[in-house]
Amino acid sequence: MIPRYTRPEMGAVWSDESKYRCWLDVELAATEVLAEMGIVPATAAASLRQFAAIDVGRIQEIEADVKHDVIAFTTSVAEIMAAAGAGEHSRWLHYGLTSNDVVDTAQSLQIQRANAILLPQLQRLLDVLEARAFEFQDTLQIGRTHGIHAEPITFGLKIALWFDEARRNLSRLRAAAEEMAVGKLSGAVGTFGHLSPEAEERICRKLDLRPAPICSQVIARDRHAHYISTLALVAALCEKIALEVRHLQRTEVREAEESFGVKQKGSSAMPHKKNPVTSEQICGLARLVRSNAQAAYENIALWHERDISHSSVERVILPDSTILTDYLLHKTADLVRDLVVFPDQMRKNLESTHGLIFSGQLLLDLAEAGMLREEAYRLVQEHALRAWQEHGDFEAFIRSDAKVLGLLTNQQLEKVIKASPFFQLGRIWKQTHEIPTLFIIKLEFLA
Repeated sequence: MIPRYTRPEMGAVWSDESKYRCWLDVELAATEVLAEMGIVPATAAASLRQFAAIDVGRIQEIEADVKHDVIAFTTSVAEIMAAAGAGEHSRWLHYGLTSNDVVDTAQSLQIQRANAILLPQLQRLLDVLEARAFEFQDTLQIGRTHGIHAEPITFGLKIALWFDEARRNLSRLRAAAEEMAVGKLSGAVGTFGHLSPEAEERICRKLDLRPAPICSQVIARDRHAHYISTLALVAALCEKIALEVRHLQRTEVREAEESFGVKQKGSSAMPHKKNPVTSEQICGLARLVRSNAQAAYENIALWHERDISHSSVERVILPDSTILTDYLLHKTADLVRDLVVFPDQMRKNLESTHGLIFSGQLLLDLAEAGMLREEAYRLVQEHALRAWQEHGDFEAFIRSDAKVLGLLTNQQLEKVIKASPFFQLGRIWKQTHEIPTLFIIKLEFLA
């Protein structure tokens, strides 16, 4: 991933230095366990722990000739051992292992280190969403379906829905991280031709991993596909939040907007512009993470006990997906934390249709009062469409309808369509409607 979207801590996880360090961690753990089991001389294991080191430049130089990165790695380590006067012990490096024993197990280590960054980032987003959901739990806003005014909600409820999805994503990511915390040291085709299952289990335990129960030469890639799919879901939530902000920031809506720095500029040509650039960036980058999930699914089917068609793909999609998800979580948490909200504009937009938003409640009240539902629907829709087309007052039309007045008292109509008391900080709404109560129910798990 390019530096623009790479936060340093996550970028370091996927550096060549980090990768080869994880390879060496696996090699040393294997040698030490085999020494404990009496297979490798204890002096060799101790010597490797003391003198073995990595030289990224030299590994790359050797790989240019041999065209095999693991051989280049072991050759470079052997050279370093020889230079330290311990060359005779380097013959025990990589003993009984095949390349993928090291590569797949080390990759699991890198993924766990990435998860140690991602999980707190997702928790941070949860914390921000929780705080702002409570902040706006009484802030009335028009709910929209198909982009069209529907019925009132609270802005806090909207944020609480994001919180609930983030909470599910946190559970998913924890489960996917656990599923990826496996290693394999079962040899060229997974049959333990050179090391025992006991050795594999002990080596994995030393690395804080579990042995994959059954393997070919590689760990089955359905695990990786599930993991990247989980990252794609996290990214999709970030996009969901950002897309909503983009809509709310539109000039015609202006119910909320991204924070805008004192020295920030929105357009090279139009000084008045304040564009939702962070939200648009989030939406764009989420597409990349989703596209990587497709590639991860393609990696599941390999020839026989293995090929390496998955390897080149994973060199891209694993670093890029974790780096982007880390970046997206950070940006989205900041976006929500610093979001500027305009409750007065929300109220103005809610009132802009002059009571049309109460048509559903009126329909129910007429049916309850004895009118057939189809007749009630036709009556209410007729007045609603007229009010919409003529920019008229829905309440006035309703109050002039003899059929309505014959079924509903003036007090009942006040509860349904009287706008002014409804908007006095929502007090009347709380007493006569279910939405705030529903919001409280949905937020019980936050308390």
